[in-house]
Amino acid sequence: MLKTACEVIAAQGFGHTRTLDIARAAGVSQALLFYHFETKEGLFAQAFGYAARLHLGTLEDIEQADGSPLERLRILLRRCSPAAGADGWRLWIDAWAEAMRSSELEEISRRIDARGRALLLDIIREGTTTGCFTCADPEGATWRILALIDGLAIQMHVHPKSLTKRRANALVREAVAQELGITTEDL
Repeated sequence: MLKTACEVIAAQGFGHTRTLDIARAAGVSQALLFYHFETKEGLFAQAFGYAARLHLGTLEDIEQADGSPLERLRILLRRCSPAAGADGWRLWIDAWAEAMRSSELEEISRRIDARGRALLLDIIREGTTTGCFTCADPEGATWRILALIDGLAIQMHVHPKSLTKRRANALVREAVAQELGITTEDL
C-alpha cells in the first residue's frame, strides 16, 4: 500500500491526493486504509518514510560500493541527478513543501538530506586525502553541490520547459568539476 501511496502522491501531489484515490489504486477499501494508518497525515508520513527508506538504501549501497572516490561520486551523481525520474523528484519536491507544515515529514526529509550530505562529504574527503580531488572546503563544496542539484531539480520539474536534462546534467558536472579540481570529462 505504501508503494501505491507514493505513486499516487507523486502523480497528484500531497494537496490533491485523497485517501479514496490511494485505496482505489491499491485495490482496498478506505476503511482498511484507515485501519492501518488512522489518519491521512499518518498515511502520507508513512508513505514518504517508505520512499525515504528506499533512498537511504540507495545511499547505503553507494557508501559500501567498491571503487575509488571518483567512481562512487559518479554513481551518486547519476542517482541524484536533477534529470532523474520525474515521479521521484515530484514526490520529494512536494514532500519538502509539505515538510514546512508537518513535523513528521520535516524530520524524515531532514534525516535523508543529512545522510546524503554525509555520504557526499565522505566521498569528497576521501578523494581529497587520496589525491583524487583538490578541495579546500569539502563541507562547503558538499552544500553547494547538493543545493545546485536540488535547485535544478525544482526548476526542471516545476518548470519542465525551462531546462533540458542535458543542460542540467552539464551544469552539475561543471560545478562538481570546479569544486573538486577535476575535469568534466572525469565525471
